[in-house]
Amino acid sequence: MDETPEVPVQRSYSGLFMGALAVAVICAIAGLVWSYRLASRLTTAEAQVASAQQQNAKLASALEQTNARLKVTTETLGQSLGMTQKQLEKKAEDLLARQQADAKQLQATQRQISSVSNDVSGVKTDVGGVKTDLGNTKTQLQTDEAAMTAMKGDLGLQSGLIATNGKELDILKHKGDRNYYEFTLGRNQKQAVATVALELKKADTKHSKFTLVVYADDKAIQKKDRNLDEPIQFYTGKDHMLYELVVNSIDKNQIKGYIATPKNAPVPVTTSGE
Repeated sequence: MDETPEVPVQRSYSGLFMGALAVAVICAIAGLVWSYRLASRLTTAEAQVASAQQQNAKLASALEQTNARLKVTTETLGQSLGMTQKQLEKKAEDLLARQQADAKQLQATQRQISSVSNDVSGVKTDVGGVKTDLGNTKTQLQTDEAAMTAMKGDLGLQSGLIATNGKELDILKHKGDRNYYEFTLGRNQKQAVATVALELKKADTKHSKFTLVVYADDKAIQKKDRNLDEPIQFYTGKDHMLYELVVNSIDKNQIKGYIATPKNAPVPVTTSGE
């Protein structure tokens, strides 16, 4: 009976062992390489951390030095001013509050200036309107004055402008060339007007005529049957000044008018009736 040879089986086991051993070697080598790289990275990281720590330490030291210097400077300043740290802080707070209050006051002042500027603009507009009204009034006065007439008086002398109503008399007063004294005179009533006295003797409403007596310089001057709006002239005073009398309204037993005197004529003491 033949025996089976055992050599091939042993060779097969040896090949497997060698293969496993090769894989283990490769894995060990790979593990060594990975461990080396990891250790290198850890070393680099540790160096960076150490450098950062050194920088932080330097910064912390510099900060401490700066704080110390600042504290010394603050204390020195406080001592030189005779103030503590709290007092300095309070002073700074007060200064800030004052600046804020000044800023608010400045804003309020600016608003007031703006308001005043608007008011000034409004006033300028009003002044412009007033100027326009004055110009129109002046033009109207000139027109009314041109419509008034000048004529010769009863003494044959050229009279000034004659006012036939209150409006025209106001225009003459506004001109300021002469003094004007208005009067209302009843019949047989002697009344002081300007520096003379007047007495009405007759008023004829139908024919618009009147008769009156002028008392001047201790003389009685009769003006008989004079017409409405007729300039009645007479001289009076030591300087022989020419006065003009105009009657522009005749009613029953009453006349109304005015006396015009030179600008330098004496001023009457009273205009009440005698």
